[in-house]
Amino acid sequence: MRDRSASARLSRTGCAPTVEGPHPLSCSHHYLLHAMTIALDRAAARLAWTRSALDDATLTLEPASADASFRSYWRTHHHGRSWIVMDSPPDKEDPRPWLAMGERLAAAGLHVPAVHAKDLEQGFLLIEDLGNRLYLSELNDLSADALYGDAMDALLRMQTRMDYRDLPPFSHQVLVTGLEVMPEWFLTRHLGHTPSCEEWDVLEAAFDVIIRNAQEQPRSFVHRDYHSRNLLVVDENNPGVIDFQGALAGPITYDLASLLRDAYIVWPRERVEGWVESYRQRLIVAGMIDEKVSPARFLRWFDLTGMHRHVRVLGQFYRLWYRDGKPGYLADVPVVFHYVVSVARNYPELADFVALLERHAAGRDLTQVAAA
Repeated sequence: MRDRSASARLSRTGCAPTVEGPHPLSCSHHYLLHAMTIALDRAAARLAWTRSALDDATLTLEPASADASFRSYWRTHHHGRSWIVMDSPPDKEDPRPWLAMGERLAAAGLHVPAVHAKDLEQGFLLIEDLGNRLYLSELNDLSADALYGDAMDALLRMQTRMDYRDLPPFSHQVLVTGLEVMPEWFLTRHLGHTPSCEEWDVLEAAFDVIIRNAQEQPRSFVHRDYHSRNLLVVDENNPGVIDFQGALAGPITYDLASLLRDAYIVWPRERVEGWVESYRQRLIVAGMIDEKVSPARFLRWFDLTGMHRHVRVLGQFYRLWYRDGKPGYLADVPVVFHYVVSVARNYPELADFVALLERHAAGRDLTQVAAA
């Protein structure tokens, strides 16, 4: 019998009847009116606070960006300077972790948005505008080496200077919970397939490989979303780093995999492996890993850690639509699915896992939502 001391131990919903609840997007007319009223009240409070913070009653706000959480970002201009207002409703997205982590990262030499004013009770922060030159739009064949070089320099600063011992751990339970999102929201909710008990065995075996790989690596600071939509090209101390409030103590290759196996941009495997090897050498020089960690072993760490991230994201992108009504990530699903199956094919112990995914996704347009 397979040793499952470190196994995924998934919630095997496919082996028992499940009860379908109401469609997550079904809501009453009164609920919609109430939500609209709350949004309008929030917008008025946000504008009033910004005008007070900058002492300018004529200021206006325009959308800057939003993310997968309840936070939103708004841009304003005052005396020839651009500012960002971060709106983080305290009852849904407490801004304090973002503020505390930003201070620590700045002290470690990272370029994070400086804070000009804050109201933690309302959840409003006036912060430095790092611009709109996201890595995603700036990366190309000519710029990639330099931009990724800067990003890896910044990553090394995080890993060598940030004390991770007081951060929440990337524990076994966190690893398992992340992986469980995929069967629930991709296989069952999106593809309409409830895994059989035999298929749960395949999923557990694959997830066990991924989890063991994560647990055998040295621990370090993990940004958790270190990719091209959270890095900005800036003139000084490039890159600007955002969305860092979910930092954990975890596998040393996690952020590297987020950066180089980005869900939003794809590079040839040979080029990625060249960057991975260059970072292995940096870690050795910095004393973060032993030189006995071979290129092959480090690449396995990188590959399977990236697999954890992409299996999780494969479920998470669909959850953002079916549960939260956010369709903006569906277009990126094919890249994520490609990463999962193409990387897994390099590891024989994941062959059954690849076959399961391809069997049920065959012929489906992964960017199209399923019927209720």
